[in-house]
Amino acid sequence: MLSLLLLAAAAPTAIDAERAFAADAQKIGQWTAFRKYADQDAVMFVPQAIWAHEFLKDRKDPPKSVAWHPTQGWVSCDGRTAVNVGPAFRDGKPYGNFNTVWQRDKAGWRWVYDNGSPLDPKAVTQKKPIVRKASCRTKAPGAPVIPPPPLSTRQARTTPEDNGRGESADKTLGWDWKVEKDGAHRLRVFLWNGRRYEPVLTNIIPAK
Repeated sequence: MLSLLLLAAAAPTAIDAERAFAADAQKIGQWTAFRKYADQDAVMFVPQAIWAHEFLKDRKDPPKSVAWHPTQGWVSCDGRTAVNVGPAFRDGKPYGNFNTVWQRDKAGWRWVYDNGSPLDPKAVTQKKPIVRKASCRTKAPGAPVIPPPPLSTRQARTTPEDNGRGESADKTLGWDWKVEKDGAHRLRVFLWNGRRYEPVLTNIIPAK
């Protein structure tokens, strides 16, 4: 039992995965790193939803990658699903926040959702991330949101009002997103606190 606990304690977290992802973007190239860590069903936004593997396929890395680091995170009770946010930098200057949803399987951590949001100036100088874990005190009576229906290629590219939802396997962390016809985007994250699903993040990305 002790050995299992030690192994669990030593397992990489989603914060570790985010840092490795950001470091690889500098080492091997921005889009190469995105491909490396993307889940097969990962979604990106341009601004409408598109499957990440379609957007990233054969995409050449820019001469210089953006940089980012996590400052806040939320994790499911079972530790296998997480949401990270933090500031992103271009040429050393902060220009916005990133939002990444991660899921861990036998192969390790893979991101399933990635998008940006307006900059939170307070997060720029924050070095140590604040992570909150869902309560494990009671079983969640139901999911905060229903699992996302799979998007066809056509839907992912052309649906005027794209939307999707997801949840952790233990139903203690959930998220949903919606893209309006004009490109405005909303992301919400819910965390089980032992009594109810608490909204812990709402990001509104205005249309460009």
